[in-house]
Amino acid sequence: MKATTTPMIGAELAKVFGHIERHQDAFVSRLLDYLKHPSISSDNIGMDEVAQLLVSMLKRMGFETRTIPTSGYPMVLGRWQHAPGAPTVLLYGHYDVQPADPLEAWISPPFEPAIRDGRVYARGAGDNKGQHFAQILAIESHLAVHGRLPCNVLFLLEGEEEIGSPHIADFVKANRDLLRSDLVVTADGPMHESGSPIITYGVRGVVSFELRARAANRDVHSGNLGGLVPNPIWTLVHLLATMKNADGQITIEGFDDDVSAPTDLERAAAARLPHDVEEVKRALGLTRLDSPSDRSVADRIMFHPTLTINGFHGGYGGPGLKTIVPHEAFVKCDARLVERQAPDDILRKIEAHVKKHAPEVEFVGLESTPPSRTPVDAPFSEIVQSAVRTAHRVEPLIYPSLGATLPDYAFTKILGTPSFVVPYANADEANHAPNENIRIDCFLKGVRTGAALLDGLGRSVWPKGL
Repeated sequence: MKATTTPMIGAELAKVFGHIERHQDAFVSRLLDYLKHPSISSDNIGMDEVAQLLVSMLKRMGFETRTIPTSGYPMVLGRWQHAPGAPTVLLYGHYDVQPADPLEAWISPPFEPAIRDGRVYARGAGDNKGQHFAQILAIESHLAVHGRLPCNVLFLLEGEEEIGSPHIADFVKANRDLLRSDLVVTADGPMHESGSPIITYGVRGVVSFELRARAANRDVHSGNLGGLVPNPIWTLVHLLATMKNADGQITIEGFDDDVSAPTDLERAAAARLPHDVEEVKRALGLTRLDSPSDRSVADRIMFHPTLTINGFHGGYGGPGLKTIVPHEAFVKCDARLVERQAPDDILRKIEAHVKKHAPEVEFVGLESTPPSRTPVDAPFSEIVQSAVRTAHRVEPLIYPSLGATLPDYAFTKILGTPSFVVPYANADEANHAPNENIRIDCFLKGVRTGAALLDGLGRSVWPKGL
């Protein structure tokens, strides 16, 4: 973690930080109360209750707040726009959480929040209730100290992020005017494993699909009919070999045509990230990384697309032998996409490749999400970096992109707004797993980060709509 000179803090922000310090025990207690309410989108448990709870929270702070229905769970939208001439920030988060299974693996019940060794343990503690609640407390702290906010704020809380955000694109398209803002900030995900704060400027997209091969109408004896009846597993093996070669190159026609190369600034930021290749190999029990061997870690997880076989299914998998030629097989795959690759275009190219090389194989396109990228020198970037630096008293690590996928495209591609992801949770938050947690010091630094962000935006000179 790289230390930095303690930033100068203005008198107004210093008062807000003092308020946060004095109320930190109360803030943690209120987080525990919030985490008691389950909101599991995959099982429709507690969703309306938590949405209304958030509406009440935001209304108490003076936000114009309502739920807006979608074809699934409602969006919670809060608005505070009483700072004419100041920028408008849209704070995004999600109020749904993952199921808690397996329950027996939890040390304490997932919806009975507990504090152990300086951490709050509960489902949603890190992903994402603890993080957006820190944003709420940052806003509340400004209002408690100054009676107003230094900039305009929109709060958008989604109820379907944990099931793939299937309706966010349509929602944003239908509500462009309501969501008009100068920047979007998402507090989600973990910080670096070293404890350093990070700022992420983009995410890779994803497409997923299945390939299904069938031959005979039943399994047959591999001696009596082997060599006569086509084997669908071999059909898929040969097809997959035409899609990616041993050197790690994706050989689907046109797959890389629209890949956007990283800028010099993005490459420089990526080069400063503390990737320890040998430690990654040691931790995962690897003797080598995937091909090509000369590609840097940053290039692998940020700037290049991937093609992955998630699962291969077919034939006999039980004990001993069963000498058959199976009659069907299928594989599940995904491809992570980088900026300018369009999911629909990539799926069409994969389907065309399948029809060319194995026309008897059925292609089934599944879920997809576009990539997103905000330039590292985008408007408001310095303000976001300064807010993190002020709250943590260290330099943040700058990630031009994450290897994973978030619905960030809804803001950058539909709204046309720069978007920044600023995680507040510790790297070992165990999100999506039993014993999910957030360190209390990380939670409180998140409150400070949110407060510093609002202060910095209020003091900025960026013209609205830049």
